[in-house]
Amino acid sequence: MPPVVKAHMKVLTVHQIGMMEYDRAYHFQQRLLKQRIEGEIEDTLLILEHPPTLTFVKSDDLENLLISRNELQKRGVSLFPTDRGGNITWHGPGQLVGYPIIDLKERDKDIHKFIFDLQEVIIRTLNDFSIESFRDERHVGVWVGQEKIAAIGIKVTSWVTKHGFALNINNDLDHFSLINPCGIMDRGVTSMARILGRDVPMGTVVERILGHFSSVFGTLVEMESNSFSQVA
Repeated sequence: MPPVVKAHMKVLTVHQIGMMEYDRAYHFQQRLLKQRIEGEIEDTLLILEHPPTLTFVKSDDLENLLISRNELQKRGVSLFPTDRGGNITWHGPGQLVGYPIIDLKERDKDIHKFIFDLQEVIIRTLNDFSIESFRDERHVGVWVGQEKIAAIGIKVTSWVTKHGFALNINNDLDHFSLINPCGIMDRGVTSMARILGRDVPMGTVVERILGHFSSVFGTLVEMESNSFSQVA
């Protein structure tokens, strides 16, 4: 589905980056956050993948890490503290990560609506692949049955958002056995590939995500032509 185009829409600048280390992407978010707060840029969305990475918010979250830090290092998995909402989670190749830098002052300062809309983008995207998903009142994210298919965690500063969503597409779900994902021990995780029984083209998912982002958020999507190395 192509992005919706209307003359009166707000602009959403999209950086489709590819693979990027978590700390580098975090610093890019920080830079964009400051620019958005100061009104120097429009709303922005980063689309990327991370190398094998675990992120956590509080030291208590590490109780949900099921192997030692030394073992993580041996397996080539990075571990980063971060400042989003939520608990410990996994990022890795085959998982699509989206970081929206959006000014909520222009959206009624409604954080709950923002999260609802992120979920809606993912739900509509999954529906395009005949995957039925839903919100759960107790746990933020997007779910298929008793399994999480997309995690959501955000941070809001001066009413501008950062962090965002991570949608499991073709990633190796065995990596989630290293943790209690998001601190939830009585449910599982799944991916589009597991549900469909085949790999899913990442580019097709990105196209659908951007189309639904345009529709749900009422934005005109503009792809950033510069590479990250030029703008970071």
